[in-house]
Amino acid sequence: MTTFASLPPYTHGRPESLGVLLVNLGTPDAPTPTAVRRYLARFLWDPRVVELPRVLWWMILHGYILRFRPARSARAYAKIWTDEGSPLLLHSQHLTDAVGRLLDTAAPGEVHVRLGMSYGSPSIESALDDLHGLGARRILCLPLYPQYSCTTTASVFDAVTAALGRRRWVPEFRFVNHYHDAPGYIAAQAANIREFWADHGRGERLLFSFHGVPRQTMLLGDPYHCQCQKTARLIADALGLAAGDWQITFQSRLGRAEWLRPYTDEIVAALGKQGLARLDVVCPGFAADCLETLEEIAMQNAELFAESGGGSLRYIPALNARHDHATFIAQLIESHAGGWPETSRQADARESAEERDDSRRRALAMGAQQ
Repeated sequence: MTTFASLPPYTHGRPESLGVLLVNLGTPDAPTPTAVRRYLARFLWDPRVVELPRVLWWMILHGYILRFRPARSARAYAKIWTDEGSPLLLHSQHLTDAVGRLLDTAAPGEVHVRLGMSYGSPSIESALDDLHGLGARRILCLPLYPQYSCTTTASVFDAVTAALGRRRWVPEFRFVNHYHDAPGYIAAQAANIREFWADHGRGERLLFSFHGVPRQTMLLGDPYHCQCQKTARLIADALGLAAGDWQITFQSRLGRAEWLRPYTDEIVAALGKQGLARLDVVCPGFAADCLETLEEIAMQNAELFAESGGGSLRYIPALNARHDHATFIAQLIESHAGGWPETSRQADARESAEERDDSRRRALAMGAQQ
C-alpha cells in the first residue's frame, strides 16, 4: 500500500505562500575519491544523462568508470575547493539568497526561495520538504540551465515531479525550462564580458564554450545545440563583435561517442598553434562557476593553450551572484508566477489575516483537529 506524505499536518487558517525552487546539477560533499564516487554513481546512473541500455551501462559504469574516474576527478576538485566548500554550491547558494532577498522586498514573507541539487546536497526533495513546511501551496521550479537539454532540465523535471507525486496534497506547480534568449540574461552576460575587458583588456578571440552532449541527442530532437547557438549570437551582437571575433565550442565530453562539435580543447590547441597572444573564454551555459569552468577551462585549457604555442587564456567568470544576474532571475520568476496571489499587484487578490482567522474558526466549529 502506498503512503503519501502529509507532514507537517494541515492547519486551517495557516497563511499560504509561494515556494521557488532553484536547481543546479550538484557536487560531491568533499574532494575525496569516496565522495566523488558517490556523486558520480548518482549522476551517471540517471537515464536522462546516459541513454544506454541499463544492463550494459551498469557494467561499464561499475566495471570501469567508478573504479578509475573518482580518484582523477577528486584531484581536479581539490584544485578548486575552497575553505567554505564546493564553488558550485557556494555560488549557487549565494545566488539563491540574493534572489530571495529581491523577491522578499516585493512580497515580504510571501515568497520562499530554496536551492536543490539534482545530485548531492541539499537535495531537491529536502528543499521541497522545507518549502512545504513553510506553507508553500504553489511551487515554481527554475533549473539554473539557460539552455534546455534532456540531460539536465528534463532530469530536474523528473526529480521534482517524482518528489511532489509522493505528497498527499500536491501543490500548484509551474516549471521554467529555458531562458537562453531572455533579454535580461543576454544583457547580464554582455555586461560581465565588458567589465572583464575593461579591467584586463580585450583578447584577440572570444570563445563561447558550452557543456557538450552526445551528438545523438541533437539528432533525436534535443534543442540544446540550437539554443547554445542563439545564446552566443545574441551576446556577440550585444557586444558588437564581428563574425571573426568569436566562436562557439563544446567541452567536457565523456566516452568515445561523437559529441557536439567543435570540441573546446581542439580549438584551443589550434588557436595556440596560430600564436594567439590572448584568448578569452566564457561559458554562458553555466549559471555558477564549477569544476568545468574553474578547473577544465581556467586550468587545463589554459595550460593546453600555452603548450600549443599561445600566450594567455583568460577565463571570464560565470555570472554567479552578480546583482544583474540575481535581478534577472527574480524578474523571470515573477513573470512565470504571474497570476498567483504572491505576485499579484492587487491587494484584494491576497487573503487577509482576518479572512484566514474566520476560515479557521468555521473549520474548528465543524470538528477539524487543526
